[in-house]
Amino acid sequence: MLNIENINVYYGAIHAIKDISINVTEGEIVTLIGANGAGKSTTLRTISGLLKPKSGKIDFEGQNIAGIPAQAIVKQGISQVPEGRRVFANMTVLENLELGAYIRKDKAGIKEDLNSVFERFPRLLERKVQLAGTLSGGEQQMLAMGRALMSRPRLLLLDEPSMGLAPLLVKEIFSIVKEINQTGTTVLLVEQNANMALSIAHKAYVLETGRITLSGDAKKLAASEEVRKAYLGG
Repeated sequence: MLNIENINVYYGAIHAIKDISINVTEGEIVTLIGANGAGKSTTLRTISGLLKPKSGKIDFEGQNIAGIPAQAIVKQGISQVPEGRRVFANMTVLENLELGAYIRKDKAGIKEDLNSVFERFPRLLERKVQLAGTLSGGEQQMLAMGRALMSRPRLLLLDEPSMGLAPLLVKEIFSIVKEINQTGTTVLLVEQNANMALSIAHKAYVLETGRITLSGDAKKLAASEEVRKAYLGG
């Protein structure tokens, strides 16, 4: 579904992503793990069109999308849940969700998807007329995920969904990610909580200072001594 070949991304003179190649097969959860500043979020921002690679290919369903504008990438079927939630604080929960469907014209389908977001996140239904900025961190994360799902993506990019959340909420968010995947959405997940990410992913890539140092089956990587020492606390 997604085939990234040798992309290089710069921030000014800083070479942030160095020749990385990633494959995501339809139906998978693929995770990128690594320390802060390894280039995980930069990779997602490049796929979603917020950054332009200096070289390399990003093929989505057979079409090279490298460097095309972010709004055009949403129309292709890729949606991103940004790091730090980024909800529209002065808009209601419902308005945030409706904004997620801005590229769509099918009113019946939008209504159907709204109902399924509320089914998946009952707390959002309880708070649908509340301003998004007044929600808790966990509720804002649910809202950011719900908003991304409103564009009916075939590929969902998730950037640090567990950041700043209590352990119980982290479990809840990850079980929702698994459920979203099981209902037919392919997921590319960037996550600092390597334990949780590897427990739900099919495939994983380890990034270090802009390069991929390890990749393979998520369960095998979780069991590898190298990964355990570096990212899983021994």
